[in-house]
Amino acid sequence: MASAFAHALAAVAIGKTLPAKSTSAKFWILGALCTILPDADVLMFKLGIPYEHVLGHRGFSHSLVFALLLGVLVTAIFFRSIKLTSKQGLLLILFFSLCTASHILLDALTNGGLGVAVFAPFDNTRHFLPWRPIQVSPIGIGNFFSEWGWRVIKSEVVWVGLPSLVYILFISIFKLSKNRTTFIKH
Repeated sequence: MASAFAHALAAVAIGKTLPAKSTSAKFWILGALCTILPDADVLMFKLGIPYEHVLGHRGFSHSLVFALLLGVLVTAIFFRSIKLTSKQGLLLILFFSLCTASHILLDALTNGGLGVAVFAPFDNTRHFLPWRPIQVSPIGIGNFFSEWGWRVIKSEVVWVGLPSLVYILFISIFKLSKNRTTFIKH
C-alpha cells in the first residue's frame, strides 16, 4: 500500500479541480479520510480473515464499487442539506468516489502485496499496473519509522508528491487565467 500521506495528497490534488467556493474544512477532511479508509481492511487480519479473501486486505474496500458506495454514503451523511441527485450532490459524490478510487490507483502502483481487487465483489482477482514504481508501505505506524519507511517517503515524493504538485500548479494557473479572461470580458 502507499502511505496515508500519499493517499491524502491525492484528495488535495483532486479537490483543487473544483471551485474554491465548493470546498470547506469538512470537504477536505472527508476527502482525505476517503483516500485512507480503504486500508481499514487491515483490521480483518485480527478477525482471522486472510489477505486474499474478498474482505481481506486490498479486497472489496479497494474496489470501484466500494469507492462509489463510500462517495454516496459520505455525501448523504455529511451533506444532508444537499439533494444527492442535484448538480452539487453529484459533484460531491464524484469527488469522494474519486478520492476513494485514487487509493486503488496508488496501491496498484506499489511494488508489493498481492494486488488490488478493483472489480470486487464481481471479481476478486487482484491486479497491479504493469509499472510499479512506488515502494510499498509497511503496515503499522511503528514500522513506518524505519529505513523501510524512509524508502517509502522518498519514493512517494517522486511518484506521488511531485506529480500532485505539478497538477495543482497547472490547475491553479488554469483557474487564474480563466478568472482573468472572465474579468477582462466584464
